[in-house]
Amino acid sequence: MTDTVAEMNQVFQEADCLVNEQQIAAAIQNMAKAITDRLKDRNPLLFCVMNGGLIFTGQLLTQLHFPVQAEYLHASRYRQETTGGLLEWKLKPDADIKGRTVLIVDDILDEGTTLDAIADFCRSQGAAEVLTAVLVDKQHDRKARPDLKADFTGVEVEDRFLFGYGMDYKGYWRNAPGIYAVKGL
Repeated sequence: MTDTVAEMNQVFQEADCLVNEQQIAAAIQNMAKAITDRLKDRNPLLFCVMNGGLIFTGQLLTQLHFPVQAEYLHASRYRQETTGGLLEWKLKPDADIKGRTVLIVDDILDEGTTLDAIADFCRSQGAAEVLTAVLVDKQHDRKARPDLKADFTGVEVEDRFLFGYGMDYKGYWRNAPGIYAVKGL
């Protein structure tokens, strides 16, 4: 156990901070304004994608100035690994989606396979409209679809292995106070 703690502390100490707390706070504030402007009269259903979306969603929710129903779901491709595998549903949404505007909130748009699958599921359940909000959009050409973009994006970052603000490195550092890139990855 102490080897793990030492390894994780070393990862943090050597990491590059790509986006600091103040920049994240400003990005979330800007996103909240855009989301409020678009959804304030729509009675949206917001889904936090666990676990990564937890921190971002918590901070975003307090800045949405309209009534919103907030729920969560859990789908993952990583399971504490550094590369994605097959999509695994740990908890599908059980709220009534039919005819609703759905906002899916997640930490990152990397390849987008997970986010795309969640959006497709919501559409298949009769959502009138499905929108996505991500804190981070990782810039590369490996997206699930060439035109894949979130409807609301906080920051865009380079193509590196990231952690912090909900994103983890081997299950750790979701709590890091910024967006960090692992040295060498």
